[in-house]
Amino acid sequence: MSQTTETSRFHRKALASVAAVTLVATGALGTAFLPPSTPAYAQALPQTPITTTEHPPGSFAPIVNRVKPGVVSVKVKLKDDASADEDGGGQNLQNVPPQLRDFFRRFGEGGPGGGMGGGMARPQRHGGGAAQGSGFFISPDGYVVTNNHVVNNAKSVEVTLDDGRTLPAKIIGTDPKTDLALLKVTDGAPFPYVKLSHGAPQVGDWVVAIGNPFGLGGTVTAGIVSARGRDIGAGPYDDFLQIDAPINKGNSGGPTFDVKGEVVGVNTAIASPSGGNVGLAFAIPSETVQAVVDQLRADGKVARGYLGLQIQPVTKDIADSLGLDKAKGALVNSAQDGTPAAKAGLKAGDIVQAVNGEPVTDARELSRKIASLKPGTKVDLTYVRSGKTENAQVTLGTLPNDTKVASANDNGSRGDSQPRLGLSLAPAGQVGAGQEGVAVVAVDPDGPAAAKGIQEGDVILDVGGQPVSNLSDVAGRIRAAETEGRKAVLMRIKNDKGTRFVAIGLQTKNG
Repeated sequence: MSQTTETSRFHRKALASVAAVTLVATGALGTAFLPPSTPAYAQALPQTPITTTEHPPGSFAPIVNRVKPGVVSVKVKLKDDASADEDGGGQNLQNVPPQLRDFFRRFGEGGPGGGMGGGMARPQRHGGGAAQGSGFFISPDGYVVTNNHVVNNAKSVEVTLDDGRTLPAKIIGTDPKTDLALLKVTDGAPFPYVKLSHGAPQVGDWVVAIGNPFGLGGTVTAGIVSARGRDIGAGPYDDFLQIDAPINKGNSGGPTFDVKGEVVGVNTAIASPSGGNVGLAFAIPSETVQAVVDQLRADGKVARGYLGLQIQPVTKDIADSLGLDKAKGALVNSAQDGTPAAKAGLKAGDIVQAVNGEPVTDARELSRKIASLKPGTKVDLTYVRSGKTENAQVTLGTLPNDTKVASANDNGSRGDSQPRLGLSLAPAGQVGAGQEGVAVVAVDPDGPAAAKGIQEGDVILDVGGQPVSNLSDVAGRIRAAETEGRKAVLMRIKNDKGTRFVAIGLQTKNG
């Protein structure tokens, strides 16, 4: 008997066994829990068959023919000092914004030890300091949307159109927090362009992705929206669409279309064991893209609304202790003096439950809603205080941008040999983390600070035995420790669990 025949027989037996187990389980549940005459679940089902008036297209060709001319391949020549940053599994993270690196490393390309892995729809790397990604025109005068990590560290950028033309492009602005970038092609206008959708797709909707995977421009794939509102741990504004259209390296920045030919998302990341597609792709929703692009086009940068609240999720225990029916909303830990929220009367213990009448599910959603609004916008907040519902109108401030990465190339210290802590810091008062110290706003998971257990939200009170209140203080204490020849610097760290001392090694990176 051949091995193939034996394998087929084994599969048939296995399937038969599964079916048998299913039937036995169903029978047991029916006997034990459901009266045979009137099953309980029948009362919850509709009395008429579920029908739908929409059908999948017989072909995606009409959609593709309309929108494909508006999709471009993005070719990037990198700066001379932009080198690859490979982790153990071969994951190239040089162009990836810091807030996305943790996700990509958690779903790394089958690094040492194997296990769960993944990758990203990052630009396709080429020799000689070059990379390729994808993008699309959003106006006839040449504005192109792509990912920030596609054009980060770019010396020059070119786009290749569907008709074969290759034209130079200028970077108008970037937004690392959402991983979006806006380019402008000035020669050759007018250009074919596509529209951003003004409505969010539903889970189960058909989508078509067009991009430049592995440098193969004009590649078309199709699938459905698998989920909405995905938080992949990339940053404070995570709100990704999950799609199962095949996305691979080089698809970064490319569009995903609905069946009307409108862009519903910008492809950014994938998760897979090998770095290739397994049907888990993530796209930035069109409403986020529109808001960011509008600001980049007008100002070349993005300014986000700011309340000045330190918040946390409302857990079931907290809801129970406050007499709330559901664990929803954002619990205010503190409202920093002088900030918009404090001026409007909010204080610790309040629970924000709605913004402009739209419910707030959790703390992350509140952050997203406020950050999507421009500074100076007036918003109505609904919150609960001492069991009573209150309302306040707040004029949003500007989200502080005084954050620096205490890393190899930017920590207040200069020279050929610099300490690397792997922290992004901001004055505590600017982020609503209290009156003292410097707040940790992001942590490089592979940095020395992460190895010592320092986490986002921690507050550094002292460095080298001296109190710190701003970024210059931290840099100065680190330089002093270096001058004294110390291999580590002692920090006093505060968080919700208390205060502790941590000694962090002063790793250096030459060049």
